[in-house]
Amino acid sequence: MADTILQRWDITPEELTIAIDENPSLRGMLIGYVAEYKLRSLWFMNREGISQFVKHDDHNRKKKGDLVITYRGREFIIESKSLQTNSIKKEENRFVGKAQCDASDRRTVTFSDGSKLETTCLLAGDFDLLAVNLFAFDNTWRFAFAKNCDLPRSTFRRYTSKQRKKLLASLVPVTWPPEAPFREEPFSLLDELLASSSSSGSSQKRSSRKR
Repeated sequence: MADTILQRWDITPEELTIAIDENPSLRGMLIGYVAEYKLRSLWFMNREGISQFVKHDDHNRKKKGDLVITYRGREFIIESKSLQTNSIKKEENRFVGKAQCDASDRRTVTFSDGSKLETTCLLAGDFDLLAVNLFAFDNTWRFAFAKNCDLPRSTFRRYTSKQRKKLLASLVPVTWPPEAPFREEPFSLLDELLASSSSSGSSQKRSSRKR
């Protein structure tokens, strides 16, 4: 049996807990990476229709998304995000919070009109599904899923209207039980994306025949 990280580092569970509790930034980073593993293991390992899943190196900026899966023959990019802890509230029979939905660092984005912008905002269309881990609600590993196309856009006034349409909001409201555009499972959303792409392909073929 492979040794554990506790054995490798020669520390006890209590010592690791203290180290994490004393460093909130470390806790947030660990939760994020553990969530990526939980996302794969809970939803995409040994699932019907899933033929492949890949986690790219975080430092490879040419490869987008925290998880890339092949579902029913098509590749989908999934972005994994966590709740902002100070946004969490319990309201009657539901939890509410906001997911931190942005890039880890600033980079230059070029828009279709030629304008450029340095931003941490994620782009509309850069991935297919957003998966928000909701562990911070009640210490239970659950996820809420939404299509990229349904996510709110940035409202920052210094961006032009065209830029705002292409930039996702940095904070996205999430609830449990989930409310639109979120769902508690990803497969109905993936099926909708498949149907949409098939419909779009058929329309393009019909348009080509008319010409």
